[in-house]
Amino acid sequence: MVQKHLESLQSYCGNGLETEPMVQKHLESLQSYCGNGLETGALQRLTNLLLVEGLTDIQQQEHDILQIETTKGLPNTSKSIPLEKLFLPLSKVSIPPRVSVTTGVAGIGKSTLVKLFVYTWAKGEINRDVLFVLPLTFRELNTHERLSAERLICSAFPHITEPSCILAGAARTLLILDGLDEFKTPLDFSNALVCTDPKKEIQVDNLITNIIRGNLLQEASVWVTARPTAAAQIPAGLVDRMTEIRGLGAAEIKDFLDQMFLDDRDLSSQVLQHIRANRSLRVLCTVPGLCRISGSSIAHYLKTSAGQPQETTVVPRTLSEIYSYYFKMALSSDWPEKPRESLRIEQAVSNSKKIVGSLGRLAFYGLLRKKHVFYEQDMKAHGIDLSLLQSSLGTRLLLKEEMQTFTAYYFSHLTIQEFLAALYYYTAAKRAIFDLFTESGMSWPKLGFLSHFKSAVQRSLQAEDRQLDIFVRFLSGLLSPQVNKLLSGWLLVKDEQNGFRSQAITFLQGCLNTDYAISLRTVNTVRCLSEIQHMEIANAVEEAMKNKSLAGMLTPVNCSALAYLLQASDVCMEETNLSNCLTYNVCKSLLSQLLFCHSLRLDNNQFKDNVMELLGSVLSVKDCQIQKLSLAENQISNKGAKALARSLLVNRSLMVLDLRSNSIGPAGARALADALKKNQTLLSLNLQHNTIKEDGATFLAEALLTNHRLVTLHLQKNAIGAQGARKIAEALQQNRSLRELTLSSNSVGDNGSVALAEALRVNHSLQSLDLQSNSISSAGVTALTAALCSNKGLLSLNLRENSISKEGGPAIARALRTNSTLRKLDLAANLLCDEGGRAIASAIKDNRALTSLHLQWNFIQAKAAMALAQALQSNSSLASLDLQENAIGDEGMAALSVALKVNTTLADLHLQMASVGPAGAQALAEALMFNKSLQILDLRGNSIGVAGAKAMANALRVNSSLRRLDLQENSLGMDGAICIATALRGNHGLTYVNLQGNRIGQSGAKMISDAIRTNSPNCVVDV
Repeated sequence: MVQKHLESLQSYCGNGLETEPMVQKHLESLQSYCGNGLETGALQRLTNLLLVEGLTDIQQQEHDILQIETTKGLPNTSKSIPLEKLFLPLSKVSIPPRVSVTTGVAGIGKSTLVKLFVYTWAKGEINRDVLFVLPLTFRELNTHERLSAERLICSAFPHITEPSCILAGAARTLLILDGLDEFKTPLDFSNALVCTDPKKEIQVDNLITNIIRGNLLQEASVWVTARPTAAAQIPAGLVDRMTEIRGLGAAEIKDFLDQMFLDDRDLSSQVLQHIRANRSLRVLCTVPGLCRISGSSIAHYLKTSAGQPQETTVVPRTLSEIYSYYFKMALSSDWPEKPRESLRIEQAVSNSKKIVGSLGRLAFYGLLRKKHVFYEQDMKAHGIDLSLLQSSLGTRLLLKEEMQTFTAYYFSHLTIQEFLAALYYYTAAKRAIFDLFTESGMSWPKLGFLSHFKSAVQRSLQAEDRQLDIFVRFLSGLLSPQVNKLLSGWLLVKDEQNGFRSQAITFLQGCLNTDYAISLRTVNTVRCLSEIQHMEIANAVEEAMKNKSLAGMLTPVNCSALAYLLQASDVCMEETNLSNCLTYNVCKSLLSQLLFCHSLRLDNNQFKDNVMELLGSVLSVKDCQIQKLSLAENQISNKGAKALARSLLVNRSLMVLDLRSNSIGPAGARALADALKKNQTLLSLNLQHNTIKEDGATFLAEALLTNHRLVTLHLQKNAIGAQGARKIAEALQQNRSLRELTLSSNSVGDNGSVALAEALRVNHSLQSLDLQSNSISSAGVTALTAALCSNKGLLSLNLRENSISKEGGPAIARALRTNSTLRKLDLAANLLCDEGGRAIASAIKDNRALTSLHLQWNFIQAKAAMALAQALQSNSSLASLDLQENAIGDEGMAALSVALKVNTTLADLHLQMASVGPAGAQALAEALMFNKSLQILDLRGNSIGVAGAKAMANALRVNSSLRRLDLQENSLGMDGAICIATALRGNHGLTYVNLQGNRIGQSGAKMISDAIRTNSPNCVVDV
């Protein structure tokens, strides 16, 4: 590997490279840095990083776990960059980044990423123009007080005997600073002293700030990795490129668990099933470090609970339960690695209490000081016996890193430190008489556990750095009966929580009873109640959400529970439906939580323009992850539309916006149109049932000339008229992105139709056009169908409820003979009559594209039905035919029945109120004995009578394809209904039968229902 890389460096730098021996030694030293056996195959996730524009507010302010829970483990970005291009220009006109920052929550794999990069570089596979890669950790830097740039390099890499080539920029260098969150001193760029002398020794934090600023090592590239809150120390103006490590996807979680349990795939599958059943766990497991802890804990639960009564086991659901199982596993012999010593149970319990007690104190006061890496002097300061750390339990909780000049200790994950800290605080609070947050012990007296519990919760709620949130959650969890059951005898006293659990619950609930805006702190308080096993409030709100009965019950406490459910409940997973329940004040209080709802429905809330100002501010925030927003049936006017439009200028997440049934006029449409000229994210806009009129349509048409993202535009019931339709048609001649356009109920008329037809001659990208209820006559349809003869894109055309007469039939037929792309044609509620129907039928014989034809209520009679039947005998594409409310009679039904005997594609046949009698039903029943394609048959409102019912019953004993049969209002009577019911005994295909309106009576209905339930238990019946 070294030789290969040296050869590549020689080809880049020239064969006369004087530093070659030094480079060779450096490469050899990096091999040991990378570690033996780095499993690159399992690290595919790290080979592509997310390219982000900076830290979001939540990343800068919130605890890692709260970040994951709030964003559901899914970063709001679609851009990525391969690892091999991390330090290359993004385009031909840009320059390489000097300062790059990669962020990720604790346990996501930042240090592993660095090792992977160094390993791949050392093999000569990436960044071959870089001569020196210098990986440093802040753990190392913590051991120095003062350093110069020169001594920084020489002390970390003693084999680099000529640092001048790096300091002067003669050799391209990449300096890696891994783990800024572990640095003992926060970086202060505002007050750092400027230093340009590479030989001058200064405070280490000043040295780092000067390197990042470019005062030192000006020519070197700098790569910093950090947790998001620590990365916020570096001013955005100094960062040339920011990337983020993405979490595990659903498939990757499965692969991760399979790797964990290589020898037991059944166990891996059970663990995965448990994780998938719990939304909160599912989200946490997007982080590999948390997935390992959760997976281990659940596996331990599954092993230890096998064969035990269900009431004696605790199914791990909360964070505290997961970590209790993890600690129980660490205390037992079920650890993946063999224990170093074998102790009697009494001795093991005694030792574990000593270790957890001493490590807990270290963890707690380390947490207060934001200290996550400890050195030997820290251990001595906390009175920790280093020999205790050599035990199995000690090595399982606290990891040790030994370097030439120092030994560092750190907890295997941040949350392990927090759980230990909570255990220490819980135990100490029962006997402490002074505030435990004051390490010196000098404070006002605090007596009793509850007093200390309140103090911890209040400090968490007031702390600016938010770093006590998970600690307090664990502290609450230790009051749970389930956690006590798990840890009693080892770390807790059995049932000791009973004395103060109810008071702690009351206090936590009191923290929710506030009129302030709901924050993540509030949500964390609800999560504390969840940890303590008190879910009454959240369960009541969740039940109301399911029943859509939230209106009037959203008090501050319930709003807090709702905010929690937005993150944790499966009810909100696909869509968050808060329709008909919000007021202005409630919406305002929930704003910060609505940010992260991917699909948000806020219909029918009587929202006015002032709420749109609020929502506009939410949509403008960088953190916003709302992808679908429905505001239908509110009271939004032009002012509100303008507020939303302003947000669309900067929003990069919203893809669907539904503004149906509001009061938006031309001015509001203009604002939205102006936004569409710049917005490149929105895919669907629904303005149905507003009043944008002709002017509004004109503004939107102008937007369509430049917008290349919008796919769906709904403008039905907007009074745009023929001129508005003409403007949109003109835009369609140039626009190639729009796929679906709805203009129904707009008085488009023949003039508008002609203009749209001209557009269809050249536009082959539009796939769906809805012109229902637009007073279009045969003249308009003639123009549209003439365009269809050359159009190769339209899949669906809706001309329902117009004035197309029999003269339009031949024009439609010509189009159907020529067009090979149209799939759905809706001509319901026109005036085609038999002549028009027959013309269309003649074309159906030859058409091989149409799958759905609606001819409902067109005054079609038997002759047209006979023509359609003849077409069906040769047609092989039509799957759905609607002839409702056409008097085809028994003669027409008989003809269609003949066709059904040979047709193999028709799946839906709708014949409601088609004047079908017993004879027609008998012919149809005979056809059903042969037909194997029909699945839906609608015969509502006919008069097949008892004779028809008996014939249908005989057919049902044979037919196996039919799934839904509707015989509502067919004069079946009791005898006919019984025939159908008994016939189902041999039919296992039907899933729904409608026998309503057949004069069966209440007692008869029960008897029929019971019979069907007995004969065909999987079939739903309406009687």
